[in-house]
Amino acid sequence: MRCSQAVENREDPTGPTSTPTMFSTSLLLLLAAASCVHCEELTQPGSMVVRPGQSLTIDCKVSYSVTSYDTAWIRQPAGKALEWIGYITSGGSTYYSDKLKSKFSVSRNTGTNTITLLGQNLQTEDTAVYYCARDSQ
Repeated sequence: MRCSQAVENREDPTGPTSTPTMFSTSLLLLLAAASCVHCEELTQPGSMVVRPGQSLTIDCKVSYSVTSYDTAWIRQPAGKALEWIGYITSGGSTYYSDKLKSKFSVSRNTGTNTITLLGQNLQTEDTAVYYCARDSQ
């Protein structure tokens, strides 16, 4: 795993505070780096809030050439197994999980060696730690 992103539910700071709700009215994006033995350098943006129904862009800037390695996006909801979202090959082809292909897309910028995950119509069930990972080959 070369970069990690975490999406966490939080109460809407602009909404009423008198009645807590089971589901949050916003998603807070928290970003952190994964540790590993052989790591690539990565750069990540700061935190951001995403309301349900909105889209989200997560960039993973890597130190390797995106034209030399495949890069995947994976997520892990709290207390659940890892879930593969999709990946982009070194040649630029993309492949997605059947379950998530209508919600997420992966793209790349070869000039900046950045892999981007775009999520659309995010909901509370999309709360998870999001990882981008480089293929070892």
